[in-house]
Amino acid sequence: MISNQPAERTWGLFAACGYGAACLIVLTVRQRGNRAAARRQGSRLAVLTGLTGAVLAPLAWMAAAGRAQPEIGVIIRSAALFVHRGTPYQGVAALATAHNPNAYDPYLPALVMFGMPRAILGGGLLTDPRVWFGVVFVVTFGAALAVLGTPRVEWWTAAVTASPVIALPLSAGGDDLPVLGLLCLGLALLGGNWRGRSWWRPLAAGLILGLAAAMKATAWPALVVALALTAARRDGRASALLSLAAVAVAGIADGPAAAAAPGAMLANTIAFPLGLAKVASPAASVLPGHLIAAAWGGGGWLAIALLVIAAAAVMVSLMVRPPEDLPAAGWRLVLGLTLLFLLAPASRVGYFVYPLGLSAWLLLIRRTPAAGPGPGPGLPQPGTRAALSLVTPRGR
Repeated sequence: MISNQPAERTWGLFAACGYGAACLIVLTVRQRGNRAAARRQGSRLAVLTGLTGAVLAPLAWMAAAGRAQPEIGVIIRSAALFVHRGTPYQGVAALATAHNPNAYDPYLPALVMFGMPRAILGGGLLTDPRVWFGVVFVVTFGAALAVLGTPRVEWWTAAVTASPVIALPLSAGGDDLPVLGLLCLGLALLGGNWRGRSWWRPLAAGLILGLAAAMKATAWPALVVALALTAARRDGRASALLSLAAVAVAGIADGPAAAAAPGAMLANTIAFPLGLAKVASPAASVLPGHLIAAAWGGGGWLAIALLVIAAAAVMVSLMVRPPEDLPAAGWRLVLGLTLLFLLAPASRVGYFVYPLGLSAWLLLIRRTPAAGPGPGPGLPQPGTRAALSLVTPRGR
């Protein structure tokens, strides 16, 4: 509510009302009747109230009013450029005279496609990229829970979506959310006991992770972790399927734009995010990498060097002690992304939606082996059905 960003202040006003009402519902309902029944009822009403007040209402209002973070305008403009010129990026000559950081587009071509409905059909609620960011996140995150047999998928998905970690970026911008959902789903397909039986799992995981990597470079570390996980299982076919699928889908999605204007794509997606362009990136949260880069003339290169060292350390850890199961791989990815965002010379606090969202997903699937079908959207109860579903088809 005190942010200097108008879209965030608007969300804060809506969310304060939604979360406050959800809190009052829980406190009121728990005073009545049976404690377990009241808890279930209070949880349902609180989730729905929070989802309405913190996501649906502010998103609909800001989409109708045309209020959003600058990245939404960048994506819509880039989609229009793609329609008319075959590339979503401003050329090197145009960028040489630009003084506005929003002239750059740091996103890969696959993400720009979310702006196509607005570029082709014009304004409206359903053509706002944030609506489709949210749809893709909800579908993929829910599927990532369902693949591993997590009970009450719809309620956990609604609760996570209603949380401030997801609700704020979704209402104001949300370009990281479809990538986050795809990462969770791609990793989920590599969980369980599929070796030797379900060759389609690493293939599907490669397609999904490749699509995420074709949207934003923040998904690239997930591909490395996924390959380390399949390598730890000593399944060469799985590693080959995953690699080939990821490279193929990323090449199909981004290849044409890269071939049409390679210099423009390099300037927009590589030089600008690393702080090497003429105009400084607006991603300047007070994080170690940015502080180092801003301290003196050579600080940017020092921050990049520290970033490379951290990435190399994570790579070495994956080779020396590769993750042997899905949770270990997921937490290694959380660590790697956290270091990446802390040390990047041009970073922002909003990027931490990745490690926070992945952590929420990992904590939910950790409960799956001990989860039963218990009633309501509360915490899973002990049971064996979900545990059996991890190692046998459809729980048989």
